Amino acid sequence: MNTHISCGQRSGVLTVPASKSEAHRLLICSALSGEACSIKCSGVSKDILATVSCLSSMGAGISISDNGFISVTPGKPSKDMVCRLSCNESGSTLRFLLPVAGALGLNAEFHMAEGLSKRPVGELIGCLNAHGVKITKNGNLLTLKGQLTAGEYRIHGNISSQYVSGLLFALPLLNGDSTLTVTENTESADYILMTEHALKRSGISFEKEDNLYRIPGNQQYHLQKNVVIESDWSNAAFFLSMGALSDKGVAVNGLSLSSAQGDRRILEILCRMGALVTTTPGSILVKRGIIKAVTIDASSIPDLVPVISVLCACAEGTSVITNAGRLRLKESDRLATTACMLSALGADIKETPDGLTIKGKPYLSGGTVNAANDHRIAMAAATAAGFCKNDVFVEGSECVEKSYPDFWKHLKVLEVNK
Repeated sequence: MNTHISCGQRSGVLTVPASKSEAHRLLICSALSGEACSIKCSGVSKDILATVSCLSSMGAGISISDNGFISVTPGKPSKDMVCRLSCNESGSTLRFLLPVAGALGLNAEFHMAEGLSKRPVGELIGCLNAHGVKITKNGNLLTLKGQLTAGEYRIHGNISSQYVSGLLFALPLLNGDSTLTVTENTESADYILMTEHALKRSGISFEKEDNLYRIPGNQQYHLQKNVVIESDWSNAAFFLSMGALSDKGVAVNGLSLSSAQGDRRILEILCRMGALVTTTPGSILVKRGIIKAVTIDASSIPDLVPVISVLCACAEGTSVITNAGRLRLKESDRLATTACMLSALGADIKETPDGLTIKGKPYLSGGTVNAANDHRIAMAAATAAGFCKNDVFVEGSECVEKSYPDFWKHLKVLEVNK
């Protein structure tokens, strides 16, 4: 699908969907719980549907209503049957559920879309294979057999925080106590914090000292019966950034300022760059100020890099984004595709091995970009239309269904001010 986006500033008010990151975590906790629960999750994306599908194949009874409620009834499949789990393009689904399937002793097949099969998972597989299970990879298929055992676990924190989260979900289920040591510098640490919060909400106990977790075994998940998933800061970042390019501004309702989501830091970055940010109970309004260049360490906020790069492309001065090398292992090589997208619109942007250097301009020319099957590239291109002289055309724009199926619909809610 190709989408035409009129150039010009955006203004208006909207509400973004539920946090994909929190939904993954609480869906897993609910499926492992001792009793049924109801989860309010506005805006169910393809990634969330992948987790729902896999948990259903693992024995949970799950139904989704038209008004965004997900009903979850825990259950377990027979260990003699093969659980066929379709992860589609969702890295969270795969990396969270590999350890969980091993902890439950399932015979499981993880089916991956081609893009997901190219993303790293080797260290997690090696860690699990060293503790009682056997995982083999054949193209887009991962096969898991055996029973994960308690013990001493070690995993690098600088490849994917999802490895750590997956093990944190699984280890409390084992027949015995375990330790988990996270080595190297932990990147995207806020995502691990989100997992810790989900575990605590589910009655799971653990001790944490620096990079060491002590996790008692034989625990039972007990998530509360009614859960509401908070709004998604990662998706809100695109509309908040549109506000930073708008004299009238854009307001996003329903965001929690005390959220554990790491991408809430978009507010701090917008303020640093000179945007005018006003917070009131239940709403955040962002308007254009004098946008100035920044230097950003992206190690803890990799998903914000495409939209931050858009702002840098119109800032006064030269911006530098560093410690973003892991973006080369996302749905696309996101450093390359961000640079390609903005270059196609007329920006002055260069790749570095682990980041981007962007020299700001008063405006961009507009034009046609290819989303590279990456939802964040497509939404960043829509943001850039706010300071383009000509319209923007996004090829492959349906990729937003991965995280924000209603993005183009919500974009049309905003007024275009030329």
